[in-house]
Amino acid sequence: MEENKEVTFGEWFLTIFLMAIPIVNLVLLFVWGFGSTTKASKANWAKATLAWMAIGVVFYLFVFVILLGIGINLSR
Repeated sequence: MEENKEVTFGEWFLTIFLMAIPIVNLVLLFVWGFGSTTKASKANWAKATLAWMAIGVVFYLFVFVILLGIGINLSR
């Protein structure tokens, strides 16, 4: 029943530190979000963070395609 316990200050401190490391943050978000031993609040946070990352990637791809299309159109 570890999943229902509170996430401590130290755990959040380490979590925030690890989220600052590229690639490691993405891997850990999947581990925490979909792992079976992660506390429920941390798993929900990881899933929400992954969702926001996905929204950001889609948004930036959309903007990139629009700007690329404008650039190609202007160069003709």
